[in-house]
Amino acid sequence: MIPLPLARIAEITSGALSGMADPRAVVRGPVVIDSRAVEPGSLFVAVKGARVDGHDFAAQAVRAGAVAVLAGRPVEGPAVIVPDTAAALAELAAAQARTLTAVTVIGVTGSAGKTGTKDLLARLTGRIGTTIAPVGSFNNELGHPLTVLRADLDTRYMVLELAARNIGHIKDLTRIAPPQIGVVLNVGTAHLGVFGGKEAIAKAKGELVESLPRSGVAVLNADDPLVRGMASRTEARVTYFGQSEQAAIRAEGVVMDARGRASFTLRTPSGAAHVSLKLYGAHAVENALAAAAAGYELGLPVATIAEELSEATPASRWRMEVTDRADGVTVVNDAYNANPDSMRAAFQAFEVLGRGRRRFAVIAALRELGEEGPALNAELGRMAGAAGLAVLVVAGPDAQHVLAGAHESVQGAAQAGRTAHAPPAQGTPPPGTQRAAYHGQPTRIVHVPDAEAAAAELVGWLRAGDAVLIKGPRVMGLERTAELVLGGAPQ
Repeated sequence: MIPLPLARIAEITSGALSGMADPRAVVRGPVVIDSRAVEPGSLFVAVKGARVDGHDFAAQAVRAGAVAVLAGRPVEGPAVIVPDTAAALAELAAAQARTLTAVTVIGVTGSAGKTGTKDLLARLTGRIGTTIAPVGSFNNELGHPLTVLRADLDTRYMVLELAARNIGHIKDLTRIAPPQIGVVLNVGTAHLGVFGGKEAIAKAKGELVESLPRSGVAVLNADDPLVRGMASRTEARVTYFGQSEQAAIRAEGVVMDARGRASFTLRTPSGAAHVSLKLYGAHAVENALAAAAAGYELGLPVATIAEELSEATPASRWRMEVTDRADGVTVVNDAYNANPDSMRAAFQAFEVLGRGRRRFAVIAALRELGEEGPALNAELGRMAGAAGLAVLVVAGPDAQHVLAGAHESVQGAAQAGRTAHAPPAQGTPPPGTQRAAYHGQPTRIVHVPDAEAAAAELVGWLRAGDAVLIKGPRVMGLERTAELVLGGAPQ
């Protein structure tokens, strides 16, 4: 961050110095909300959460070298006392962003793929200037300003990920660091229960393009009608990416290899180049095209864009991480989070990667889907039950609809097998459900209480050459399952 004396921080945040704080003491960064991340010169922001109150760690932060604590009440040690620490953090980040006149801000949003696209785009902008981007998924009212505050006078690009859990959230984030380029990936079913419908999700995601200046660029997915419709909501110039002919930046001739990695021709208005992704899953093509479109708008040559996309590997944890054990078992750890769309993408990728092998999956019931939760979880179960798995492990609570859907698929496949030579009857499962049997054996469905129990269940089944997909909502912590299956080494 740009060094600031405590007196200036108090002025920006409308705070009051407390605890013998020296107004001339300078915060040089980083600004952190985790006392374990404090370094000499830090500002520790004490946030009161549902389970942990950062104020309880204020003294520890000062002992570790924090210049002061941004706090909501007096604490042990020098502090700037403010009414609301999260709001003060946003004000501090906004003030710093206003001083960085040489920085181009790029915002990325969407129901799925934000982090992967952000990682690719940060790689591209890193070719032409010092770039700041979030660590992992720092994309909310805390992570977003913390990322902005990492920038300094050497920074030329900020690639920011913007998440929304309700209408108005993205609008608030864009006020902290107003973007010049806004990338919208898709409108899906993540947080469907919170928003109440996909149209409301589209309204929230579109706040990014509404924030763009007339001189800016809206980078929109031509293949998603709800995203394409956002063109009317911005005064900025609009460019499209995708696989349709309408897209200025598009993928042609997409081919998947045996490990589920895509190759394609990247077509732009000024030429084309070949891309061979090291990222897994067909959905990585959309992320790559979005990053390519923004990079192209920044003036990067198509050959450079293709080179960087082809060299990129997963940069954020637990997102389609593919690891081969010494015995040949392949573990696909996509456990960071899940929604109906990302579950579908993961199973599609796993079908390719696990072809010809015994396949196993660990999943959990999806959350925040509102009234559609039971139906969508049942659909998840049907999809998993029809995926040709040897064993499906469903972990955690509220799994009844997932289990019911999975059993429905498996029973349907068995019925289809018994009537394979009979004329089709009403209610016969659609083509493809026979994949619910693995080499003629029905998928075994197991329900376990937690991530550790899921790993214990798998240990008894896995043998050399098998493949495992692990994916579920963040609250289930299924990355622990992957860790244990891989031998207990933290990833």
